[in-house]
Amino acid sequence: MPKLRFKKTIFKKLVTIFIGLLILSYIVTGGFLYYFLNDYSTKEKVETLEQAAVNIKSNFILFLNNREDVLVQQLFKSFLSQTSGYSNSIIWIVNGKGQVVFCYPNWAEDALAKYKDEGNLIQLPDPKMYEDVMKNGGTTIQNIGDFYGIFNDKAFKELGNSWLSIQVPFQVIPSNGKQQTIAAIYLHTPMPEIQRLRTKVFQLFVWSGGVAIFFAIVMVYVFSLRFTKPLKQINNAAKIIAAGEFRNRLSVKNKDEIGQLASSFNQMADDLQKLEEMRRGFIANVSHELRTPMTSIRGFIEGILDGTIPDEKHEDYLLIVRDEINRLNRLVNDLLDLAKMEAGELKLNIKPFDINELIRLCVIKNETLITSKNLEIEANFDSENLFVTGDKDSIERVVINLLHNAVKFSNENGKIILETVKNKDKVLISVKDDGIGIDENEQKRIWDRFYKSDKSRGKDKTGTGLGLAIVKNIINEHKQEIWVESEMGAGTKFTFSMDNYKYNIED
Repeated sequence: MPKLRFKKTIFKKLVTIFIGLLILSYIVTGGFLYYFLNDYSTKEKVETLEQAAVNIKSNFILFLNNREDVLVQQLFKSFLSQTSGYSNSIIWIVNGKGQVVFCYPNWAEDALAKYKDEGNLIQLPDPKMYEDVMKNGGTTIQNIGDFYGIFNDKAFKELGNSWLSIQVPFQVIPSNGKQQTIAAIYLHTPMPEIQRLRTKVFQLFVWSGGVAIFFAIVMVYVFSLRFTKPLKQINNAAKIIAAGEFRNRLSVKNKDEIGQLASSFNQMADDLQKLEEMRRGFIANVSHELRTPMTSIRGFIEGILDGTIPDEKHEDYLLIVRDEINRLNRLVNDLLDLAKMEAGELKLNIKPFDINELIRLCVIKNETLITSKNLEIEANFDSENLFVTGDKDSIERVVINLLHNAVKFSNENGKIILETVKNKDKVLISVKDDGIGIDENEQKRIWDRFYKSDKSRGKDKTGTGLGLAIVKNIINEHKQEIWVESEMGAGTKFTFSMDNYKYNIED
């Protein structure tokens, strides 16, 4: 029989942990409350009994001094009866011999009738019941239990197995001048009476805590569901993207870390979609760039071999074949160079060099291309010589690529402005044309590999979309910046920074 497996989802884990913590907190709090309630209620009862004992003492002394007054006797007995009732206790007044002089309520005296002596007074059977308190010199004694077995009788058992007893000693000085005697007031109350208060409060805690836990569990369930719902959406979206579908996006409105995760996920999906589009575009571009020259090369070679092309035309067509092979070679080299740059394998030879002289050299190398479109070149240099630090060969490639782009997208008889400007410890180099410009939506993507800005309006079809990606990587390797400013129909300006070389006369 296969085993049932339950998925340990984050939602279930959160709910389980929160509920477990709530219950644990509830149990611990309840335990401490139960303990402290017991201690508190016992202390409160002891204080109540001690206060009752003080009142009994003062009234008893008044009674002794006026014992022959019938009204005083009746009032005293009535007071004992009332005190016994409101304190829910059995009251004894015990003399130094352990004899109970007064006992209230009356049923308690009847229950202890078997301990009465010849004088019809209850004689406490165990000396421990009275000797200690009589010797204590005014200190109250507290006892919890059956008071040396005396409350084991059936009449007392019905009220509880455990009793709280306090013994308060006091000195009796009669008004007739006779020798003072020591007596004690005993008050006994059943522990269930004390426990009843504790139980009542604890029951209130249990009910209120139970209701609170119920609502807490509901809230934990709801909030855990809301917390894990976006995670579930992210998981489902990730599965869709893993299957090759990059159009799915998350609509998470949270402002917390999950919202940030969802935003990052959407950004990742955007980047993957763009990468996929670039990959497809790259495959199409490279396929076209490879197929076109290879088809031409094959056609020309087959024409030469089968005699279709006359001998006098062989050299012309072989020159075309050479140009096509050079074109393929440039494409492959650009791809290899870009791969090395992105892999961090580009080794820079950082040296000071004159950036103005390098720009002049780049213009000369592109002279044929520039004159073919009858373009005007304007050079605005900050000074005759301006030295920067960097890899001269790599920066030459940057300038040539930017200059080549400017020529390619410039109109006939247009103008290209080359500029170098000092800016604190930097030198800013810019290449500006007055050509067709780049759409604002495409300006962020022109640095991507294999991306061509508006393929339909290219001035030639030789580009592969690798030039600016190579430029960006070279500038990044130099830890510099490059940016573009462009307006449709008004031209484009590329600017990059280099570290200014501060040389001295000894250099």
